[in-house]
Amino acid sequence: MTTATGDFESTVLVIGAGGRHGRTGSRVVEQLRERGRRVRVLLRADDDRAQRLRQDGIGVVIGDLQDRRTLDAAVEGVDAVYFAYPVGPGVVSAAANLAAALRKSDRTPHLVVMSMAASAAESPSGLGRAQWAAEEVFTWAGLEPTVLRIAALFYENILLLHAAEIRRSGRFANSFGNGKVPWISGRDAADLAAAALTDTARYPRGSTLYPQAPVALSHNEIAEVIATEIGRPIRYEHIPQQQWQTVLEDLARSDTSTTINIPMAQHISTIGETISQLDSTAGSAPNPAALTEAIGHPPMAFGEFVEAHRDQFTTVG
Repeated sequence: MTTATGDFESTVLVIGAGGRHGRTGSRVVEQLRERGRRVRVLLRADDDRAQRLRQDGIGVVIGDLQDRRTLDAAVEGVDAVYFAYPVGPGVVSAAANLAAALRKSDRTPHLVVMSMAASAAESPSGLGRAQWAAEEVFTWAGLEPTVLRIAALFYENILLLHAAEIRRSGRFANSFGNGKVPWISGRDAADLAAAALTDTARYPRGSTLYPQAPVALSHNEIAEVIATEIGRPIRYEHIPQQQWQTVLEDLARSDTSTTINIPMAQHISTIGETISQLDSTAGSAPNPAALTEAIGHPPMAFGEFVEAHRDQFTTVG
């Protein structure tokens, strides 16, 4: 099988460039372009977004990870692949289809997988177990993935899960309790992935890495930061895991515009319950210096993130 060269003329396939949660894929595209890489993206629909990417000189292939037949053109001639799957069902079959297409193409590109800390065979989260299985599929296929199990939640989770409630009532609730949660911005996670795609010496094939978060905040502290930034009192409440899961499941069923889904509801509420039961000092200490070195700039603070998305936390109309 052909081995990726990794030079500046290499072609990188970005899977997940159309994702809305964290938007790591679109940021990865930008960073790769700045590094002189040719970029190809896999999109499911030939829509306005696809047209804009083409106008920017980015290769676009229309296909679906759940349909193996549509992936041959996407993987042809690629030297690196970024694989980020939505927090939802289907990651194992997606990984199997991508692996099969790469095997057929006789390519073994440098494959970087955006993973999650909950990825484990015995994870209490169904999505965590599925993510682990997907990574195993890549390994069994001989693709030697570089797996980034970022030990943090994205700041964007607060927007997705709680911004509407904060705008409406000035409060939000979940199952995390007083537990300290490691956090990272989607931007910084994407910059880490771009570094992994372009620096194979530092991020070798076949390695599973656990990058540490730049900050750890409880949800009470999250509420305080939001309140300071928007100038309005914000209150956090701890509710049981099953109650929050039910709230999210109801939202997934009733709001067709949300990216929240039923498996995600089980996943995040279970993670919250697990963290709520830990000692507040448990877990690895934040390491902003290591992340700064890896991505080449200081990581985004949560206050900066809130300021950049202030309108999504404030009352509309």
